[in-house]
Parts: sequence; structure tokens; C-alpha cells
Amino acid sequence: MPEPSEVLAAAPPPDEAPPPQPRPGARPVAGRSVTARATLTGAVVSLLLIAAIVLGSRLLRDFDSALLPYAVATVFLAFGVAYRYTVWVSAPGARRLFKKGFGSLFSAANFRKAPTALPKMTATYLGFQKFLGARSHARWAAHQMIFWGCILAALITFPLTWGWFTFTSGTGSGPGYEMRIWGFKVLGFDALNVLGWLMFHGLDIAAVLVIPGASYFLWRRMKDRGAITGQRFAYDLLPLIMLIVISVTGLLLTFSSIFLHGGGYEFLAILHMVSVVFTLIYIPFGKFFHIVQRPAAVGMQLFKYTARQDEEIFACKRCGEPVDTAPYVENLRGTMKDLKLDFDAWAEYCPRCKRVLRGGAYLNHVKKGFK
Repeated sequence: MPEPSEVLAAAPPPDEAPPPQPRPGARPVAGRSVTARATLTGAVVSLLLIAAIVLGSRLLRDFDSALLPYAVATVFLAFGVAYRYTVWVSAPGARRLFKKGFGSLFSAANFRKAPTALPKMTATYLGFQKFLGARSHARWAAHQMIFWGCILAALITFPLTWGWFTFTSGTGSGPGYEMRIWGFKVLGFDALNVLGWLMFHGLDIAAVLVIPGASYFLWRRMKDRGAITGQRFAYDLLPLIMLIVISVTGLLLTFSSIFLHGGGYEFLAILHMVSVVFTLIYIPFGKFFHIVQRPAAVGMQLFKYTARQDEEIFACKRCGEPVDTAPYVENLRGTMKDLKLDFDAWAEYCPRCKRVLRGGAYLNHVKKGFK
């Protein structure tokens, strides 16, 4: 196996013929196949969602036509998520992450070795995101408000939009209501008590959670020099702005109906609908796509955790310090080989030794002629 310094110094012979270059404008066959596969996957997922909407709303009997734009946006969201996810897992590195991660999630051997590991990591890494607390308590709190606010809004909005949830009153005007799922009665409640208030104002609660969290990150991206350096408006700022717009217009709808007797309600409803539809369609292609990717990261954490249980720790080849679990290092080397990177040996060294070896290689092979 070549040493890292030898890998850095290696160069192709000067008389070696360069590899053939593709014709200008020509697209690789692999790229076309990935696009076709991703498009087909997106189309299938979209059709399945449409079928679920039709069946779940009892052949559209419970479907509210006023919510049609939201339902169409969720179909586009399903297509975009499936398309982007397929393209993502087609890359060598992501494909290995996907296989190892989900293989660990559904591994019976892992469950026998650590039966509580999966629920614990799901709660701490996916739900409460404890890794963010190590960076900043304020960022963790803001992220939690956005996360739980969006989860609450999604759990309410999507089933209502698809006609899966319905609220009916025997008298037509309340205060007694029944909540039905797929036509089956789940519970009855009084709209004038605490439960009824929570049922009808769940989206307002979600908005109150999202606004301070999104505002904090927006303020940070305008003030923090490190965040300003690498941010992009469409990728980093626009999603936060749209979350705030959705939340504020949603609260204004409630304000209009309670205190203004419906004044300006139609304009606010259209503005709210446009902002929601735009955000849903934009999610797969913006910053929030990491929400879909996160479960694979949980699987990767479980993969590393179960390897540590077997004490499979890989030591640095130069200084002997622990680098990571042996399966993780081997997986990293395999990914680098898949990407045709000829320095996969670097995965077997700790960060400090990598810096030392890089410095030595630079001194011996780059600055050699300047001594």
C-alpha cells in the first residue's frame, strides 16, 4: 500500500496520452440513466400519493376543493423528494451511506447487540438533535422550535389537505364536534373547552414556535461574519423568509376572523396559500432537503455505535491514536475508491498525522527545488 506522501507525489508520465474528452454538450450515459430512474421514481411516488388521497378521502367525498392547491403542491413535493433522493443515493458516497445506514436500521444482529440504541438515537439525534447543543445552546433552541413547529404543522395540514381528517358537527354550528380519520370517528370534543381550542388552533401554536426560531437564524445570517461568508440567498435565506411569511400570514388569518370579523381574510388566504405552495415545491431543491436525508445519518450513527460495541476501533497507522471504528474506516476507503480517488490510504491516519504527512510531502516534493 503506498504511503500518503507517495500518493501526493505521484503524477502521470509526461508522455502518457490524455484520456479522451467527451464531445461538447454531450451528456454521460450514466447521467441520463440516473435522470430517467429519478424521474420514473418521482412519477410512481406521485401516483401513489394521488391514489392515497382518493382512497383516504373516501373517493373524494371528504376532500375539500378549497384546499386543492395545497394538495397539488404536496404531489409536486412528493415528486421532487423522490427525484432528488434517487439522484442523491445514486452518487457513490451517498449510496454507501444509504446501504450501511438503512442496513443498520433494519439489522436483527444490531437489535440483539443494542436493543435500545435505535430508539435512543432516534430521540437524541433525529428528534432533539443534541449534536447542535454542543455548538450553541441558542442555535439548538431555535432549531428545536422550527423542527417541532414544522412537524406539528405537517401532521395537521397534510391529512386535512388530503381529506383524511374531517371535523363534523351534528348541529352544523357546534360546539360539539367529531374528528374522523378516513371516515371513522376517532373522538368527540367540545370546541369551547381546552381540547377544542387546541384542536382548532394547532397551526397557530406551530406558527408561534416557528417565527422566533426562523427569525433567530435569519438574524444570525445577517450578523454573523462566518455565516455571511458562504451563504446564498436562494439556498440559505429564502427558506427562512418563507417560513416566517407562512407563519405570520397564518396568524393574521386567525386575527382577522376573531378581531376583524373577516376583514381582509380573502387577501390573506391567497397570500398564505401562495407562500405555502411555493415552499412545498421548493423544499426538495433547497436547504430543507436535509430533513429527508437525516434518517440515513441516524442509520450511519447506529452503524458506528454497534461497531464500537464490538471494540472494532481502528488505530492511526503512524501514531497509534484511535481514528474511528474499523468498519467505518473501511467504508470510507471504499467510497474513495468508488470515486476513483487515489489517496484512500489517508483514511487510515488521524487528522494530526494527515497534516504532518501533507507538510512533509509538500516540503520534499514541491519545495525541493527551492532549497
